[in-house]
Amino acid sequence: MLKIIPLPALKDNYIWVVVNDPLGQAVVVDPGEASPVLDFLNQHSLKLAGILATHKHADHTGGIRELVDACPRVAVYGHPAENIPFVTHPVTQGEMIAFDQWPDAFSVIPVPGHTLGHVAFYAHPMLFSGDMLFGAGCGRQFEGTAEQMLSSLEQLAALPPDTEVYCGHEYTLANLQFALHIEPANEDIKQRIEQTETLRRNHQPSLPSTMGLEKKTNPFLRCRQKSVILRVENEVGRKGMSTVEVFHALREWKNNF
Repeated sequence: MLKIIPLPALKDNYIWVVVNDPLGQAVVVDPGEASPVLDFLNQHSLKLAGILATHKHADHTGGIRELVDACPRVAVYGHPAENIPFVTHPVTQGEMIAFDQWPDAFSVIPVPGHTLGHVAFYAHPMLFSGDMLFGAGCGRQFEGTAEQMLSSLEQLAALPPDTEVYCGHEYTLANLQFALHIEPANEDIKQRIEQTETLRRNHQPSLPSTMGLEKKTNPFLRCRQKSVILRVENEVGRKGMSTVEVFHALREWKNNF
């Protein structure tokens, strides 16, 4: 019943639109700008039922003001720690977001690390992960600790393998090149690079991926794998690293890759 449409925005962002055709409604996730959303709603004669904001960064929230102006009664959801302007419904861990007559409710999963109030929205099989979990990568650790970031990622990794990952940016191919640098013998990464290159040549999004695929190809979800541990330990010249230390070193490595 629900369709998920990617709207390219800004440089490499995706605004995700969840469409309920029978009701003529849509929910928008992370509107970094308003015009693509308003154009889509007008073209398809849809009413905006809600806005979900995963975190405060402007490339995910910059269009909210204009959308609220155009749709004054729209509900806007975000974590209170993020201080996102125009939020009408502050959300907390485990909260369920339900829209009238929609088949599914979205659960709120706090995932601090990129920012302290970052949340993901989940309604199986859909996961809107913002800038926490990317295709074959993860966001930068701006506010949280490495422990928080790793815990957040492992919480998402525990979702069912068929979970569809809808993240905030088209970073997959660059992330896969780093993943292959970490695990040059990983055949799943090589295959995913080929598939992603084909999609991008055809101007198609590399997303969504699945959680099962991420666990095979995303080095930040593989910090407990021997191949990743040995690669990181060899790079930093230290043995016996903890999982958190491996993750932190991996994230620093990616920052300068």
